Amino acid sequence: MKADLANREPGMLAAWERSRLYDKIRGVAKGRPAFVLTDGPPYANGAIHLGHAVNKILKDIIVKSRTLDGYDAPYVPGWDCHGLPIEMQVEKTHGRVGQKIDAKSFRAACREYAHKQVDAQRSDFKRLGVLGDWDHPYLTMMPRFEAEQLRAFALIIKNGHVYKGFKPVHWCLNCRSALAEAEVEYEDKTSPSIYVRFPVADPVEVAQRFGIETSGEPAVGERQVPTSLAIWTTTPWTLPANRAVAVHPQFDYALIEFDLGGGAERLVLASELIDAVVKAIGIADWSLVATAKGAALEHLLLRHPFYDRQVPVVLGDHVTLDAGTGAVHTAPGHGLDDYIVGRRYGLEIDNPVGGDGRFLPSTPLFAGEQVFDANAHVIKVLFDNGRLLKDEPYHHSYPHCWRHKTPVIFRATPQWFISMEQAGLRKGALEAISHVDWMPAWGEQRISSMIAVRPDWCVSRQRTWGVPIPLFVDKESGELHPKTGALIEEVAKLVEQGGIDAWFDLDAAALLGAEAGRYDKATDVMDVWFDSGVVHHCVSQIRPEITAPSDLYLEGSDQHRGWFHSSLLTSVAMHGRAPYRGVLTHGFTVDEKGRKMSKSIGNTLVPQKLTSTLGADVVRLWVAATDYANEMSVSDEILKRMADSYRRMRNTLRFLLGNLHGFDPGQHAVAFDDMVAIDQWATAKAFALQNDVVTAYRNYEFHDIYQKIHNFCVVELGGFYLDIIKDRLYTTGASSAPRRSAQTAMHHVAQAMVRWLAPILSFTAEEVWGFLPGKPNESVFLNTWHQFPSGTERVPTIDWPALIALKADVARDLERLRAAGAIGAPLEAEVTIFAPAAQAGRFQALQDELRFLLITSQAHVVESDTPPASTVPTSEPGVWIEVKPSTQPKCVRCWHLRSDVGSDPRHPELCARCVINVEGPGEERKFA
Repeated sequence: MKADLANREPGMLAAWERSRLYDKIRGVAKGRPAFVLTDGPPYANGAIHLGHAVNKILKDIIVKSRTLDGYDAPYVPGWDCHGLPIEMQVEKTHGRVGQKIDAKSFRAACREYAHKQVDAQRSDFKRLGVLGDWDHPYLTMMPRFEAEQLRAFALIIKNGHVYKGFKPVHWCLNCRSALAEAEVEYEDKTSPSIYVRFPVADPVEVAQRFGIETSGEPAVGERQVPTSLAIWTTTPWTLPANRAVAVHPQFDYALIEFDLGGGAERLVLASELIDAVVKAIGIADWSLVATAKGAALEHLLLRHPFYDRQVPVVLGDHVTLDAGTGAVHTAPGHGLDDYIVGRRYGLEIDNPVGGDGRFLPSTPLFAGEQVFDANAHVIKVLFDNGRLLKDEPYHHSYPHCWRHKTPVIFRATPQWFISMEQAGLRKGALEAISHVDWMPAWGEQRISSMIAVRPDWCVSRQRTWGVPIPLFVDKESGELHPKTGALIEEVAKLVEQGGIDAWFDLDAAALLGAEAGRYDKATDVMDVWFDSGVVHHCVSQIRPEITAPSDLYLEGSDQHRGWFHSSLLTSVAMHGRAPYRGVLTHGFTVDEKGRKMSKSIGNTLVPQKLTSTLGADVVRLWVAATDYANEMSVSDEILKRMADSYRRMRNTLRFLLGNLHGFDPGQHAVAFDDMVAIDQWATAKAFALQNDVVTAYRNYEFHDIYQKIHNFCVVELGGFYLDIIKDRLYTTGASSAPRRSAQTAMHHVAQAMVRWLAPILSFTAEEVWGFLPGKPNESVFLNTWHQFPSGTERVPTIDWPALIALKADVARDLERLRAAGAIGAPLEAEVTIFAPAAQAGRFQALQDELRFLLITSQAHVVESDTPPASTVPTSEPGVWIEVKPSTQPKCVRCWHLRSDVGSDPRHPELCARCVINVEGPGEERKFA
C-alpha cells in the first residue's frame, strides 16, 4: 500500500525513455484515425508553475485517452522562444545591444539562454508523466520554424491583409517597443485629472451656432464675453499633440455663463454633465444661455490652450457622457479613437514623443521631458495661461505592460499592421468562430466580442531577438517591392539554413541587385504572438503528423485574448478558416479560499516540490478530480484528501492483483454464461461503467471519471462485491470453478480499470500493468479499452438492486448487535427475511447462497405478511428482517457457524462444505 510514488516514478520514467515507449505507441497507432491536439507553446523563461502543470497534465490525459480510444494521437510539445523577456534576462548579464555587445552576439546569447530554459522546463514536464516526443519538440527559434513563419507572413501579405501605417499603438517605455493587445493588462493608476478651457476663436460664430441673434457686425456684448469649449483629460502630457476637440453629433450641448472671479465667461458643455462639471470646477452660480446639438458645432475653430494654433471641433461617436465634459481633447498621435476621427477630418498625426518616452527636442516648452514627469509642467503652463479650470488626482484603470507592470502610452509610430478590414479579416474570423466547438460554450461569445472590436494588429516590434519582417520598401513611394512574395521565399530559404541572422547579415544587393539603392530593408521583428500564432502552419509543415486544422486547442481561459486569438487571425488570413475544430479552456489555480497563488501571501505550491513529496500521480489525480472549467482550488489539505482517495483506488487494485495470483486468463478464464451470477453482475457493472468512462473522456469530463471510478472502488467493489467473494476465493479449491469464476470477473475488472486510470494515474496504471496476468504487451499505453466478453450487456434476471439494499439493511442491524456485544463478527449471526409472497421471490432467487451475499452463517426467506415482533423494517416497505446471534458451532476453516460442523469424523472441526472442498470434488456455486 505504500506507493512511494515520489521515489519510484523517476525509475518508471527512465524505463519509458529506455524502451522508447512514445515511439512504440506511434507504431501501434499507425493507420488509425488521427486525433491531433496542437500544443500551445509555453514561454521559454523561468521554472514551470502549477498552471503549467495543470495545462500539460490535461493535454496528456486527453492524448492518452484518445490513444486508448483507438486513435493515432501524437503529442509534439513546443516552446515560444523569441521576445522581450528573454532579451531582458540576457541584458542582465551582457548589457543592451550597442553598449557591450553587438546584435549578432546578443541573438546568440538569447538563443543559448532559451535552450537552457527549454531543457529545464522539459525535465519538469516529463516528471509529471507527460508522454510526448520530448526529444524532437518544436521551437519557434528553430531555423525551419522561422523559415515557415516567413512563408506564412508572405501568404498573409499576398492575401491583402498587411499594410504599413503611422498610427498610435500601445508603447512600453521600458521595452521601447510597440505592444500587442495581448501584451497589455489594465491596473489601477492615479493620474492628474484636469478641466481645460479651449477658447473659441470667434465668440460671434459660437453665438450663431447656438442660435443667438447677432447683427452683421460683431455685437458688443458677444465680443466682451470670452467663450471656451471645456475638455477633461487624465493625460495632460498629450496636450502638446492636440489637433482638435471632438463632440458627439447627437448630444445636447449647453452654453452657460458664470463668473469665477475674473469676470463673466461662457463655457460649452454637454447638457447632461453641467451639474457634475460646475460642482467639480467650483461654480456656485451659472445661467443657461442657449443649447444646440453637437452637430451644429462642427468645424468651429478653437485656440490651442498654450500653442499659437487653431484647432477645429470635430464630430465623433466615440464621445460618451460617462465622465468629463462631453467634449474630448483629440490628439491623433496618442489615441486610437483620436486617430480614426483625425483621419476622417484630415488632421495632422502629430507625435512629439520619442521611443524613450521623452518629448522630442523640437517640442516647444517641453523638449526632453519624460511624458509622465511633464504632466506637472503642462498643468503649470495651463495655469499661467489662464486655461486651467481645475486639477485633481484621479484613480482609474490604465493600460500597463504585462511584463514590466509599468504604465504604457499611446504613441504614433510607423508600424506594420494586419488589417481587420481591408481584406475582410474581421468578417472572416467571426464566421470561422461559428464553426468551432467552444468548450465551455461561453468561449464563443468571449472571443467573438473581442474580434468584433479589436483594432488592427500591430505585428512589428523594435527589438533584437525575434523573427525579422523581411520586406523591402520603396524609399520614395513607401510601397513594397513588387516581387515581395518571391523575395520572402528566397529569404526563407536562407533562414532555413542559417537562422534569422541570415536576414540581418544580408546585403540587400544580394537579392535586389542594382536596384537595392531604391529600397529600405526593414529592421523590425515580428510580434511574438505572431510566432506562436502561426504554429498551426509551421508545425504542420515540419511535422506531418500534426495536421491543420487540429482537432483541439487547449489552454487557459485567458488565451481567448492570446493564442486562440492570434492563431485564429493568422489562419483565417492565410486559409479562410479556423486553425482548430475545438477549443477547450481551463481556469486558473487558486487556494482553498479562492485567492490567486502569490509568493507574498505564501500560498504557492510548486510542482517540483509536489512531485518530490506526493508524487506526480497525486497531482494528476487532483487535476482530473477538479472541475477545470472554473478556478481550480488547491492546497496542502486538498492534496492530502487526494492522496487518501488515491490510496483507496490503489488498495482496490492491490486486492485484485493479489487474488489474481496464479490465474492465467488463457487457461483459467470462465465463459461469461458459466460464471457465478454475482461475478456476472460485477463484470456487467464494469462494462457499463466503461461506457460511461469512455463517454466522459470523449467529452473531457475528467472530474466525472474520477468520481465514478472512485465510487466504483468504494461502493460496488469495496463495499459489496469484493467482501462477498472473499469466502469463495479463500475456501474453495485453488482451481475450482467458483474461484476461477471470481478470478475471471476480477481479471475483467482489473483489465478495464487499469486502462480507465492510465490517462490519469499513469505511473500507477503502468505499475499495475506489470503485475497483471495475461497482459499482451509491455505497457498499458500500447492498448485500447478492454474488450468485455459477449453477454455482458444482457439485463440480469436477478434483482441485484434489491439484494444490495437488503445487504445494507442487514449490515446496519449486524452493527447494532456488534455494538451491543452480542456478536463479534457478521458470521456469528444468522438472518431471516420476512416478505410478502410477491416480494419474497427476489430474495429467494439466491437460494441457500443468500448467506454468502449477506456474509452471515445462515439466511432464510419466509413468506409472510405479518412479521413477528422481533423483526425490524428494511428500506423496502413490507420487508422485515430478524438478525440474531447464531448458536451453532464454528468451522475453523471458513469461520461459518453451521450445524454440520463435525459431521465428518475425519474432520471434526470442519463444516460439511469445507470437507467437500478439502476432500471431495469441491462445492458448486451458482449465485454468490
